[in-house]
Amino acid sequence: MANVSSQDLGNQAIGKLLIKQALPASIGILVMSLNILVDTIFVGNWIGSTAIAAINVVLPVSFFIAALGMAIGIGGSSIISRALGADHIAKALKTFGNQLTLTLLFTVTFAVFGLYFVDTLIPAFGGKGNIFDPAKVYYEIILYGVPILGFVMMGNTVIRAEGKPKFAMYAMMIPSVGNLILDYLFINVLDYGMAGAAWATTGSYVVSFLFIVWYFLSKNSELKINLSHFRLDKSIVSEIGSLGFVTLARQAIVSVTFLLVNNALYNFGGETSVTAYAIVGRLSMFALFPVFGITQGFIPIAGFNYGAEKYDRVKESIYTAIKYATILGTIVFIALMVFPEIITKWFTADANVIDVTPSNMRWTFAAVPIVALQLIGAAYFQAVGKALPALLLTLTRQAIFFIPLMYILPLFFGELGIWMSFPISDVLSTIVTAYFLYREVKLNLKTEVIE
Repeated sequence: MANVSSQDLGNQAIGKLLIKQALPASIGILVMSLNILVDTIFVGNWIGSTAIAAINVVLPVSFFIAALGMAIGIGGSSIISRALGADHIAKALKTFGNQLTLTLLFTVTFAVFGLYFVDTLIPAFGGKGNIFDPAKVYYEIILYGVPILGFVMMGNTVIRAEGKPKFAMYAMMIPSVGNLILDYLFINVLDYGMAGAAWATTGSYVVSFLFIVWYFLSKNSELKINLSHFRLDKSIVSEIGSLGFVTLARQAIVSVTFLLVNNALYNFGGETSVTAYAIVGRLSMFALFPVFGITQGFIPIAGFNYGAEKYDRVKESIYTAIKYATILGTIVFIALMVFPEIITKWFTADANVIDVTPSNMRWTFAAVPIVALQLIGAAYFQAVGKALPALLLTLTRQAIFFIPLMYILPLFFGELGIWMSFPISDVLSTIVTAYFLYREVKLNLKTEVIE
C-alpha cells in the first residue's frame, strides 16, 4: 500500500496502480461507515434516543457545507490531475490556491448564515418540541467546526489527485477514530451530554485538518503554493464550479430521494417499511465500500493519463476498474442474496422489521453486479473535465429514472413497486452510461486497442 508520485500515475501498470489507489480509499470509506454506526450507538446509549433525533436534525446542514468542500475538492482535483499529467505545474498550483480560497469563502459564509438563523433552521429541519434544545446545543458547536470539515473534504481529494492514496486514507480515518475516542471521553467520562457529542465531532475535524495541513507543508506534497495562487482566476473558478456542481447535484438528489422514499413507504407500510429502508440505506455504504473505493482510486489515474494524452492507459484504466468493481460487486450481491435475514438481525430484533426487510433488501441490491459500470462511467467524465455528461450520468439513476418509477410502479404493484424501482433504475442508468462511455472510447480515445 505504498504511495506513488503523481508521475507514477502515468507509468506504473494500471492493475497494480488501481489496487494501490483503491485499497486505501476502500479502507477509509469502511472506517467512516463504521464510525457513523458506532457513533449512533454511543450517543443513543449514553445520552438517549432524543439525542439521536437531535443529531439527525443537524446532519443536513453540516452535510451540505461539507459537500461544498467536497465539490470544490473534486472539481479542482480533476483539473490538478490533468494539469500534472500535462506537466502544467503552474496551473495545478493556481487551482489548489483557488480551491483554498473558495472553500474558505463558501464554508464560512454558510456557517455564519446558519448560526444567525439557528432558531429558524432547527424547527424547519424537524427539531421541534423536546428535540429543539439538544439540537440547538449540538448545532451551534458543530457549525463552528463545519468550515474545518469543508477544508478536510477538499484537501482529501487533492491528496488523492497527487497520487498519495495512503495519506488520503489517513485523512479519512483520523476523524472517524478520533470522534469515537472523544465521544467516550466527553460523553461517558466527563458527562458533557450533547455538548460533549458536538465537541467530539468538531475536535475530530480539527485533528484531521491539522494532519492535512502537515501533509501539504511536508515534502510528501508537490503542491507548494504562495500568496499569488490564492487570487481567484475566473477560468479556473468556472471549471471548478462546473465540475463541482456534479458532486453538489448528486448530494442534493440523494437527500431528496431519501425524503421522498421515506414518505412514500410510510404511506404504504408505516414505520416498519421506513425502518427497513433505513437499514438498507445504512447497509449500502458498508456493502459497496470496495466498489466505491475502486471508483475513487480510478479517478486520479484516468484524469492524469487523459491530461498526459496517454489514451491507451485511460482506456485500460476504464476496463480494469469496471472489471475489478464488477467482481467485487458480484461478491457483495451473492452475500446479500444469500444472507439477508442474518444481516437484518444485526440491526434490529423487531420481528416485523425482520419479516419484511430481507425481501426488500434483495430487490434493492438486485442490480449490484452491473452498477459498477454506471459508477465508473460517470466518474470518468468528471475525471477528464467533461462536466455536462458527468452531470447527466450522475442524475440518471435517481433523478431521471428512480423518482418517476417510484411514483408510477406503486400504481400497479403497491409498496413492492417502490422496491422494484431500485434495480430497474440501476439497469436503465447503466445502459445509458454504457452508451455514452462506448461513444467516448470510440470517438475521443483513439489509440491502438489494448490487448
